[in-house]
This record gives sequence, C-alpha cells and structure tokens, in this order.
Amino acid sequence: MKHVGVREFRDKATTLLAGDEKLVIERHGQAIGYYIPIKRKNQVEIQRNLDALDAAIKEVLRQTGMTEDEFVEEMMKDWKS
Repeated sequence: MKHVGVREFRDKATTLLAGDEKLVIERHGQAIGYYIPIKRKNQVEIQRNLDALDAAIKEVLRQTGMTEDEFVEEMMKDWKS
C-alpha cells in the first residue's frame, strides 16, 4: 500500500487513480482517506461485499452504542502502532 500526502495526491490524482495500487492519503503523517481500486469485472461482487460489511458495521454500532467516529478510532488503533 502506497502512502501519499494530500498535496501529492492532489497534484498527481489522475495518474494515481489510473493505477492499480492501494493508497493511503495522509495529512501531516495521519491517514485521512484510502483509495482501493477495483477491477470492473469484480464490481458486482465487491459491491455485494461492501453492502455486507456496511450491514455488519451498522449492527456493531447498534449493539455497542458506539458512534461511527468511535468505531473508526477503535479500528485505527492497530494502524497507528
């Protein structure tokens, strides 16, 4: 996974988005977004998986009472180490 700063992403977005490499977009060394390219032939399957993931996350939030921000912070703990 390639790490790029916001300015580099802005300046090279067309080139970066045309590639097949996963990106972590960072501001001041902190991740602010991710880009994960998909292949056209797999879009239906990927969308199905994303829908299932969305449903699972909503259920976790419902059961725990966590906010989306709290959930993201919890998930990012391992990435920050």
